[in-house]
Amino acid sequence: MRIAVVAPSCPLKRDAATRVEELAAAAGVTLVVHPQCFLEDGHFAGPDADRLAALREVMADPGIDAVWFARGGYGSNRIAVAAANDLPAAARAKTYLGYSDGGFLLAALHKAGLRVAHGPMVQDVAREGGEAAVRRALAWLASGDREALEPGLDGPAMAFNLVVLSSLMGTPLEPDFNGAELLIEEVDEELYRIDRFLFHVSSQPGFAAVRQLRLGRCLVRDNDRPFGIELEAVARHWCERAGVRYAGRADIGHDSLNRIVPFPSRNA
Repeated sequence: MRIAVVAPSCPLKRDAATRVEELAAAAGVTLVVHPQCFLEDGHFAGPDADRLAALREVMADPGIDAVWFARGGYGSNRIAVAAANDLPAAARAKTYLGYSDGGFLLAALHKAGLRVAHGPMVQDVAREGGEAAVRRALAWLASGDREALEPGLDGPAMAFNLVVLSSLMGTPLEPDFNGAELLIEEVDEELYRIDRFLFHVSSQPGFAAVRQLRLGRCLVRDNDRPFGIELEAVARHWCERAGVRYAGRADIGHDSLNRIVPFPSRNA
């Protein structure tokens, strides 16, 4: 099993890469960390052209079985459309794993018919308990370990960071939710912002195709005054307005407990 690591957003820390290479070797997995992961161009892991080229390179390599996004941050939206265009044949034989800002690429590649999943990334090894998250991702990529999956999955599902999803809605990369459960998570946002993002997401016509919504972990920042509505009440409100069932909580989030959510198979 050969897994390539690329950084479509922000640079990967070298100590994180080294530790994950060790964990991969212990699991019998060959980790191929692309040199682009350590480039720095302002906020980004290299210019857009370099990040795109690295991703396209590993997508086209028939010796690579899976592509693992190094970390989130911001930037994958700048290359997502181009990444999913004119796909090489080898790209269709791989699995693509990431979350957070990587959701832009998950959406683009899934629409193009590729196998994608929301789940832990390489830089997560630096979190408290992060080695468990990395082992979970490696076990799923290498052998499809079902213990790594979000335990409440009962059918087709997709998972996104809420801010990323809100940015996707109304664009050519908006996911096709037809019959799928939608899981959302968020980090470091005030409740009023979560309310605003859910307003935008649930107001889009495509949201009506969601089978049900579940809410992952959301790290809520203090507002300057109490919002007056609890997090789950916010989610229920916008689900009710859109006629979509709210089905409770999900085991995903910006933390080391983040579970894997494979997107449904799709024929491009």
